[in-house]
Amino acid sequence: MKTKVGELFILGFHGTTLPRWLEDFEAQFGLGGVILFDYDCQTRTYENNIESPRQLKNLCASIAGLPSRPLIFVDQEGGKVRRLKEKKGFAPLPSQKVFPTLSETEKERLVRQSFSEMKDLGIHYDLAPVVDLDYNPKNPDIGAVDRSYGASVQEVRGNVSLLNQIAKDVGLGLCLKHYPGLGGANTNSHLGLTDLTGTITQEQLDLFFDLAPTLSGDAVLVSHGIVKDWDQQHPVSMSEKALRELRRRLPETLLISDDLQMQGLQMKLNTEQACIQGARAGIDLLAIGNNLMREQDQLPKIANELERQSSLDAQFLNTISDAIDRIRIRKNQFYS
Repeated sequence: MKTKVGELFILGFHGTTLPRWLEDFEAQFGLGGVILFDYDCQTRTYENNIESPRQLKNLCASIAGLPSRPLIFVDQEGGKVRRLKEKKGFAPLPSQKVFPTLSETEKERLVRQSFSEMKDLGIHYDLAPVVDLDYNPKNPDIGAVDRSYGASVQEVRGNVSLLNQIAKDVGLGLCLKHYPGLGGANTNSHLGLTDLTGTITQEQLDLFFDLAPTLSGDAVLVSHGIVKDWDQQHPVSMSEKALRELRRRLPETLLISDDLQMQGLQMKLNTEQACIQGARAGIDLLAIGNNLMREQDQLPKIANELERQSSLDAQFLNTISDAIDRIRIRKNQFYS
């Protein structure tokens, strides 16, 4: 059976209903997943995929009705990084910084309400929790915007354990962010190249290695940060050297790239180059939000190039076939 390279993609789109271009791409190549946004970075308005619970449930049903059964992803960390907002009728969820200050009863009530809502809407994966340790409270993408539980490993483990138990109860997938850990960075990788060299500790790595296999959905999102001790040239998400140890430690974990359109990565590779490099390095799902940039017209060309290169390289074909196997395991799990 021919490998459907579209299974390697998580794609975003503009609008509250499925666009024709996405249906056409899925019909030709298959599709691994869809990511949903409330904010439109092009128009700078909160007018994108999400306008109400009823509308979103209908949209998720349309996505789930596609033949390749794409997984549906959303960033619902809590606080500022929360696509499902109260003002549009969704359940509240505080930031990860605030969360540890709540009582256990209140934590469980809020998480169960939010996770049950996502499951009922038809969402398969919450791209959370963030397990980046808060090594630099001034970090513009983590500490300064309340996205970390704190600098305590015990605090992180305890809160993830609670979220994971509830996620398993309701049947929602979770995804740890952002390997190998952005907490010590000084820059925002959405805007510039992020050098993580000298900021990665063993206790930070162990959070990913230990927690991922226990997680509902067993997934890790890989950042575009550079660790020069691992690879002088490529960000972690694009580095076979950097991902080799992660894959050795987590052989069955679903590895998801951070958005390939983030400006830090785009300084090194354009989206097509990043797709080829990331797939070769060992990323399972390549995320293209089409929010920071509108590149939907380029997607068939990128998929065709992946097909061409894999047809000429048996090792590359094996790599993406293994990735697609891991993706289909999750589809069978969350569509059952």
